Amino acid sequence: MDTLKQIRFVWKPVVFLLCLVPALLLLGDTFEITGALGANPVEEIQDRLGNWGLRFILIALAVTPLRRITGWNGLQRFRRMLGLYAFFYTLLHFLAWLFLDQGMLLSAILEDIVKRPFITIGFAALLILTAMAATSTNGMRRRLGRRWQQLHYGAYVVGILGVWHYWWQVKKDIREPLIYAVILALLLGLRLWFRYRKSSRRQRKPKHTETLETRSGKP
Repeated sequence: MDTLKQIRFVWKPVVFLLCLVPALLLLGDTFEITGALGANPVEEIQDRLGNWGLRFILIALAVTPLRRITGWNGLQRFRRMLGLYAFFYTLLHFLAWLFLDQGMLLSAILEDIVKRPFITIGFAALLILTAMAATSTNGMRRRLGRRWQQLHYGAYVVGILGVWHYWWQVKKDIREPLIYAVILALLLGLRLWFRYRKSSRRQRKPKHTETLETRSGKP
């Protein structure tokens, strides 16, 4: 079995199931099969889903830097799946807030948004993720062309909004959102570094070509 077939038929199903584990554990804890949700089950459900949504955003953002560092191009084939799981957990986080916490009451929703603006930030991140998920197919990529790439650069905006949303939510104990912020800063720094290195190579290339031409006796 060649590498592409191995990724498609072995590793992708394995990664898919592993990404589903947090949702299955949450479901098991809800029905007290694998554990329990504690004294405030609604808050626990929201927190778990939100944390995993943010984790998968960062994992998806880490794919390209890891590919460049390791040289294994096969990693790119997992990025779409990881991005869709980020959308899946973030959407469930939002729906848990909407149905379980707010009970779909418009007055309660508006009051929560006014009193807690971090919700607006989180909703903005969800909207960008929704647009990215809706255009994640190969057909939409071909149809949108350059605009597809510009839209999917929004993953970094989602990461920033997600960390910001979490930071404002916890208020006092910022240790965990700080960890996410450091990881995100590292990923953004790596991207800027790779872009700078690529730009430097492009700038050096014409000079190198000119030197070779001069040595060969060309005008």
